Amino acid sequence: MEKKDVAGIRNQLKTDNDLLRISDIFNVYIMKESTEIYHAERQPFEMLDSDQQELFMKNFKKVLTGQMNEKLFELKFKRDAENSSQLILHKGLLGEGEDWQEQMLMMTEKMIQNPFEKDIVITFIRGEYMKPTRKRSEESEESSRDTVYSHPFTLCAINKTEEPKKEIQFDYIEKEFKYKVEVDPVIDLKNPMTGFLFPCITNHASDVNHVLYAAPKANEPDFHFIEEVLNGEDIMTAQEDKAVFEEVIKSVVGDQLSPSTLAKVYSEIHTSIEENEEDEPPKLDYKDVERVLTNSGQQVETDKVKEAFQLITDNEGYELKAGSIVPKFKTKSIKIQTMIANISISPQDLQYVRQVNYKGKRCIMIEIEEDAEIDGFKMLPEAFGEE
Repeated sequence: MEKKDVAGIRNQLKTDNDLLRISDIFNVYIMKESTEIYHAERQPFEMLDSDQQELFMKNFKKVLTGQMNEKLFELKFKRDAENSSQLILHKGLLGEGEDWQEQMLMMTEKMIQNPFEKDIVITFIRGEYMKPTRKRSEESEESSRDTVYSHPFTLCAINKTEEPKKEIQFDYIEKEFKYKVEVDPVIDLKNPMTGFLFPCITNHASDVNHVLYAAPKANEPDFHFIEEVLNGEDIMTAQEDKAVFEEVIKSVVGDQLSPSTLAKVYSEIHTSIEENEEDEPPKLDYKDVERVLTNSGQQVETDKVKEAFQLITDNEGYELKAGSIVPKFKTKSIKIQTMIANISISPQDLQYVRQVNYKGKRCIMIEIEEDAEIDGFKMLPEAFGEE
């Protein structure tokens, strides 16, 4: 899935929305340090009052929030996995009511093989996401929603529980202070631990061979959950992909690179991302990296780049996700760190930065078009090298 596909579903997660129909919600309560189901309850989603619906909608929005390959990962199911999650989820997708619940209980059993530190609640919803086949035309009387793509799905969120707060209350009628004691745990719906969406939905197609997994934290996926619960294949986070790219570059051209060259490298990759914006996000193999370096003014050999891929990834055919390599192009996403000052700059403006030698000392020079300001004062222009 691409970020626009995830955003499309996330933006529809709201009550009273005719493009999203949620038929059932299934909550399962698991006691900490236990591998047994304490309580399970399924009911029609429309039977919840509006405030409850809103809380769950916000919870699932949080599950689908984050950058692709950092917080959200499209996983390909392993083939011939024992007790296959793909088969379980697909059966649930095709089933109704009790059949769907039975398959979700099977998924729950896979999730609770290891005890948790706190009581948790696993929530599943079953619904249908509809996407208009085309944008509405102002000249046409026909609505854009007359013809839609329909995508049945199952969405899961895992939430921890919190101990109720102990409070002191004032009773206006009795005119006395009272100690309030609550014993019921509170489900933390604002901070889901993890979750997943099945199937993946890309453009107008549902893909039952992939599942969208939400990690607990950015660049910190739970590999046990990926492998044992979802039966997904191995993944590389955006952080790991970027680290591989940096090591390949260092292995090929060394660990010293001028800002202008790095700017050209990032610009070259960013251009390929923009050119493929409507298609699957581009990936770079060793030939693509060689091309990027060559177009950036570096003289490199194909065999050397190929050997670097083999050395660093144990796979000369490994492909780097282009979107993971380039920092956010138009924001100040690059940090230049020195003992004197830290500078933030965007990749597209990196070409205006130079490291120069002045009187035997290294200095950073930044080309600017306007007067710089310090605490409200404009800096006084000086000739370079002037005391």
